[in-house]
Amino acid sequence: MKAFGFNTATAEATLFDNDLAAPQGRDLLIAIEAIAVNPVDIKVKSSINSTLDKPKIVGYDAAGTVIAAGPDCELVKVGDKVFYAGDVSRDGCYASHQLVDERIVGFAPRTLSAPEAAAMPLTSITAWEALFSRMRIHPNLDKGKTLLIIGAAGGVGSIAIQLAKQIAELNVVATASRKESADWCRELGADHVINHHSLSEEYAQLSINAPDYILCLNDTDSYYDAVTDLIAPQGMICFVVTSQQNHNIEKLKTKSAGIVWEFMFTRPMYKTRDITAQHQLLNRIAEMLDSKKLQCTLKQILGPITADNIRQAHERLLSGKTIGKIALTAIEN
Repeated sequence: MKAFGFNTATAEATLFDNDLAAPQGRDLLIAIEAIAVNPVDIKVKSSINSTLDKPKIVGYDAAGTVIAAGPDCELVKVGDKVFYAGDVSRDGCYASHQLVDERIVGFAPRTLSAPEAAAMPLTSITAWEALFSRMRIHPNLDKGKTLLIIGAAGGVGSIAIQLAKQIAELNVVATASRKESADWCRELGADHVINHHSLSEEYAQLSINAPDYILCLNDTDSYYDAVTDLIAPQGMICFVVTSQQNHNIEKLKTKSAGIVWEFMFTRPMYKTRDITAQHQLLNRIAEMLDSKKLQCTLKQILGPITADNIRQAHERLLSGKTIGKIALTAIEN
């Protein structure tokens, strides 16, 4: 079985033979047909702090076919087409095959190609958990409230806009700094689009109520003061990007406002009691994609998984100008 991995934080991806044992417990062995790249791939690669004997395999978005299942599997069987984001504490999907816990795997959308399906899991799980598990938005009770999404044109924002409109029926204010990214946010259903480089001023010009919810997908430290000023009394703020600074949470006391974090790998890393929620929500996402209630956010397919295509994908993500998702097809024999 083949895989691409990294020996150091600055190395190019290296192709090597990766021996995988037969799946045990609730693991599935999946033949990968396509993957998508994400900023977390680069972060995990950058965290390598020594020269590794076995290259580190990153990648946390994939679609493929189950070719073997552990003895305790009860949700997914051999032959099923699946999509998933995996577990950051295990080997990733820059590979021909991968072992993944069935409880974090969903049945792939029937109407999408493998690259289209691979583009959806990580961002869908992150957006879903941020809105409904972390900020606890209730689809019926919170209808008509306002959600501000900072950095809305990227992978997670592209799904969050759609889920907020399709499921929760919120008033969505998206931020984007370029015309093409602003147009993309409007296409996905955003009610208003403003520039995050002048966030407070442009939000004030909308003449609408303060946001009840804020999902900050850009740098936490850069936007902390602005979002804590903007949030409505009793509102909720969700961050996803690791903070490098200490911040004053006392300023939210009089508003009785809250801060939560979303890290989509929490359930698989800690084997939480509700780990199967990721299987369930991915199946819900697949149903919404097949019924056209959700739009696939794949924007680019660079070709098969190769060292050069991995490098190109990472460079595009680091540019900060990507819209939607980037996918790669299976490793060629």
